[in-house]
Amino acid sequence: MKGRIVVLDHLDGRQAAALVEDGRLVDFLIDPADDTMPMPGAIYRAIAGRPVKGQNGIMLELGGGQRGFLRQARGVAPGQPLLVQVATCAEGGKASPVTTRLLFKGRYAILTPGAKGLNIARSIRDEDERARLGEIAHDAMQGSAEGMGLILRSACDGVDDATIGGEVRELLEIARRVLAEGAGVTPELLLSAPSADYLAWRDWTNPDPEQVFEGEGAFADHGVLEMLDALLQPHVPLGREASMFVESTRALVAVDVNTGGDFSFAAALKANLAAARELPRQLRLRGLGGQIVIDFAPVAKKDRKLVEQTLKRAFRDEGIDTALVGWTPLGHMELQRKRERLPLDLRLT
Repeated sequence: MKGRIVVLDHLDGRQAAALVEDGRLVDFLIDPADDTMPMPGAIYRAIAGRPVKGQNGIMLELGGGQRGFLRQARGVAPGQPLLVQVATCAEGGKASPVTTRLLFKGRYAILTPGAKGLNIARSIRDEDERARLGEIAHDAMQGSAEGMGLILRSACDGVDDATIGGEVRELLEIARRVLAEGAGVTPELLLSAPSADYLAWRDWTNPDPEQVFEGEGAFADHGVLEMLDALLQPHVPLGREASMFVESTRALVAVDVNTGGDFSFAAALKANLAAARELPRQLRLRGLGGQIVIDFAPVAKKDRKLVEQTLKRAFRDEGIDTALVGWTPLGHMELQRKRERLPLDLRLT
């Protein structure tokens, strides 16, 4: 199937959404099986606990037996209440990383309490459009948004004034309600993490309305179930005989690139470039982050630069922070990637 489609269905009674482009799964979202783990985007009134020596941070009580960990917590005293937002998914058994820099994110706008200023997405270059959006933001924020900043996202381009202004006002109302609850004395969830269908609407911008398929059996009709089954296997075909294996361990994610039966430098370079282009999609769909080590097929040192440049370009448009650390003495490439999702196998079980 050609084109870009969004497929909405349920798995095990949970809302789920799939983004498919030209017959390939590009992104997949599903609601968590339960509410026992803090998820990215959720906002809590937390109560500060004990400092963690050597890590320049402090443990927090989030309520319901859940814990958070706040870095750079200088000046926070035990027992102090503070508003925090879950930043990333926690590794098994560990406290959830949180931040005090709250974001209220919509399809068109992001509200930033404590960070004043108005910013418009750089991808919107037309000066007349930027001026129009600036006026919308100024009108929506005037007189009711003291101490808050606003970012207008690229999805605003060409959208009518009422739609953008209406969302900004909705975000302001949510933010005011959450901020007003910050002074309580017990830990409490104040704003739940966004659901799968909301995230799909918010972040998968500009799908053709006629290309959104919803209902029971939609995943089966569009091949999403088979695509998910393939992602639960470590093997990833790269064309002809080339492939890579993506395997998660407790310490790191290991990626091994193979050329098949052709051991020439030309075949190795081709396989490495294909792996570099495909890796962001595989990590995103599999929900993998943290430390990532890639064992590329052996190539001449002069070709490493091309592999690295291709990898950088592939991750450039990712919405998940990924840093290329560099080559190790053994010739491996190391990455560090933000854990924004649970691994796919945990999300599906």
